[in-house]
Amino acid sequence: MRDLTRDEENAINALKRLAKRWPQTLHLFSWSGSLVVMDASMVPSEKAVFTTIVGIPNDGGDPDANGR
Repeated sequence: MRDLTRDEENAINALKRLAKRWPQTLHLFSWSGSLVVMDASMVPSEKAVFTTIVGIPNDGGDPDANGR
């Protein structure tokens, strides 16, 4: 495994800080490569979608057999 760059470390740390104050009323969902913010009380439902976050690559599946 390679070492993280400074930018990668900063991005991970920013997500960790966000997680500490993330409202339990919101749910993140990876939907066909889109990162979607949903109403946690209505998941899963297309009616629950508040917004889609672009620019953060994501995958909703479990790691494959090769451990990636």
